[in-house]
Amino acid sequence: MKFDHHGRAAYAYTGSKSFDAARPAVVFIHGAEHDHSVWALQTRYFAHHGFGVLALDLPGHGRSAGAPLSTIGALADWVIGVLDAAGVRQAIFVGHSMGSLIALDAAARHPERALGLALLATAAPMTVSATLLDAAREHEPEAIEMVNQWSHSTLAAKPSSPAPGFWLQGANRRLMERVSLLGEALLFHTDFSACNAYAEALERAGAVRCPVCVLSGRRDIMTPPRASRPVVEALRKAGATVQTVELDAGHAMMTEQPDATLDTLFAFALDCARGTRPPA
Repeated sequence: MKFDHHGRAAYAYTGSKSFDAARPAVVFIHGAEHDHSVWALQTRYFAHHGFGVLALDLPGHGRSAGAPLSTIGALADWVIGVLDAAGVRQAIFVGHSMGSLIALDAAARHPERALGLALLATAAPMTVSATLLDAAREHEPEAIEMVNQWSHSTLAAKPSSPAPGFWLQGANRRLMERVSLLGEALLFHTDFSACNAYAEALERAGAVRCPVCVLSGRRDIMTPPRASRPVVEALRKAGATVQTVELDAGHAMMTEQPDATLDTLFAFALDCARGTRPPA
């Protein structure tokens, strides 16, 4: 589904159901060099079980028009603009990796819009190594290969890779190549630079007032569980109720542990939609 965002098309996958703004809304925000399709299982289930789903393609990624935005704050403002265009007053923000920073920034600066906040594979700061930044700028295929190796905890995660032909690394590589091909030059570098430069995560965490769920991959070497602890501490210090969950996965938890990711997010979203808070 496409919305008009200041004269440019903003694409959101709605889980194969017509979007209904009267339902509790969940906005899914992807990470660097990705698009809405990383949420395939989760979004379809949400859409068929009572929620209005908007799985976004960020500007310059996939089907959304416009140049990629270079800061987390600008991306958060864009997300809020899409909610306005969709007629959504409040939503549960769900973000993965770079998307977690965007979700955090949007929920903190627009607390009246946030029913809940789910941060997957988050970190503060979300520092990107100089080696990866250089590769993204000078030789993107090398950067894609690095991220594939670091994002997945195994060559064949079970049960999400049950047989030959179910190759998570190959699927993720092809997705990033496709996003790069459809987008502008140096898209990966733009995304990584936005993460690397974002210094406001802990300040924003202190302004969050809605329930929060933080999901980490126990075997994630890009944003390991310990990297999310400063965010969790800042959220709790500010009075937010925070649920933390560790899954047996790497950075790519939506594909390595799709059912566990879905179960955690759906239970959290139900609590938020009912106006209840998850246990700390």
